[in-house]
Amino acid sequence: MQPVLLLGLLLPAAAAICYPFRHRIYAAATAGMPVLATSTSDSDPQPAPFIYRPSLDPFAVPVLGLAGSGAVDSARVLALSALDEHGDGSLVVIPRPDATRLFGLAEDELLDDNAAGLFIPGNLDAALAYLETELAIRRNTGGTPDRRLLLVADCAEEAARIAALLDHHPGGLSAVLLGPWTGARAVVDDDGQVDAPRGLGAHLPGRLPAMSRTEARDRLHAALARQTKDRRRPPGRRSGPRRT
Repeated sequence: MQPVLLLGLLLPAAAAICYPFRHRIYAAATAGMPVLATSTSDSDPQPAPFIYRPSLDPFAVPVLGLAGSGAVDSARVLALSALDEHGDGSLVVIPRPDATRLFGLAEDELLDDNAAGLFIPGNLDAALAYLETELAIRRNTGGTPDRRLLLVADCAEEAARIAALLDHHPGGLSAVLLGPWTGARAVVDDDGQVDAPRGLGAHLPGRLPAMSRTEARDRLHAALARQTKDRRRPPGRRSGPRRT
């Protein structure tokens, strides 16, 4: 019985002695480890407010008037966006003087009909005559249009004619207009910063990207080449080797 009693007395004493050493060993082992701070509701930073920035959509509004030193850059980017993103599901109509101004095209460039998504008439009068005829045909037939129409041009002396076309065919046409447009306009500076009325600003990003004529011309040819390739590909045929 004496050894048992002696062991019973020694065990609590040994445990009391080892307890501080166990904590010291644990502290030494975890000294190099990162400490994960526990956050409380009072110390949590406020989340950044979510601000909606719409994507660049040339069809977002029926008419987008552009002014300011960055207007021409913005117009060429919007025209390319219609060609790149919508392909031959849209038809971009740009009078030749504006096509030359925006993309630096020569007089003999893009005169064929292979570009399904782009039409370059000789001048603004011819462009509006085409659109008036096309929209009248669509209204008379009552069918669902295959392609959306986008006019990109300097409205020059035809602002009233363009406004009448938009009024007579609501939803049938979108326009990106430079020059003396009498309606609401977005002002774009050299850095692409946009200052627009609320009706337009809600559909535009805070900053429009800029693009040089050289880069825009290359992208224009690339977009049209893709459209031509897609038109020539037989329906249902996939590129690449056929598996057997």
